[in-house]
Amino acid sequence: MASALFFTCLTCSMFLLTIPCYVANQKVTLSLYYDSLSTSCATFIVKNLAKIFDDDLITILNLRLVPWGDAYANKSNNSTAFCQHRPDGCKLSSLEACAINVMHDVNKHFALIYCIEFLAIEGRHKEWETCFSSLGLPKKPTLNCYNSSNATKLEQNYGNETMHLNPPLKFVPWLVLNDQPIGNDYENFAGYVCKAYKGNIVPMACQSVHLKQKTE
Repeated sequence: MASALFFTCLTCSMFLLTIPCYVANQKVTLSLYYDSLSTSCATFIVKNLAKIFDDDLITILNLRLVPWGDAYANKSNNSTAFCQHRPDGCKLSSLEACAINVMHDVNKHFALIYCIEFLAIEGRHKEWETCFSSLGLPKKPTLNCYNSSNATKLEQNYGNETMHLNPPLKFVPWLVLNDQPIGNDYENFAGYVCKAYKGNIVPMACQSVHLKQKTE
């Protein structure tokens, strides 16, 4: 009970509070291609990617989440997806795709995805519905999308995008920064983001990264 309370407080403070904005000339686009029930993806989202909301790195980022990963489409029926962790993996990918689609605020849809992936790490992904109530997010719009043909269309679009990456996806999580893959060094994505950012006002997160690089 205590751990659940801590998780709820943590996610609310990290994602749902107002984040001060920097006047960024050019935001950096960071795309994450991932499998919803992959342990490596869930761990990266919860322990690495979530940090961009804890510091101010999110202020210079256009974060794109693409829940498809290692899934592949049935060649005879493009509306059918086969997932590495099927059928739950496909279900959660569609659910997360719908959350991204109906919750335009990245703070909100990331908070929900974070919660689901947190549960996945603990082997409790079937409790995903609790994430809406714990975060105070409306469930109906996302479920309406999930239970409609729109969910299939969203996954088809994500699948098409993933399968046409150049260079192609080799593993998950797969991070692409301004159309260039980061590759095996994805856990150190913050340094790549800061290097790619060309805005006048440098966020504190990048100042600390630059300081660390100078001292190494």
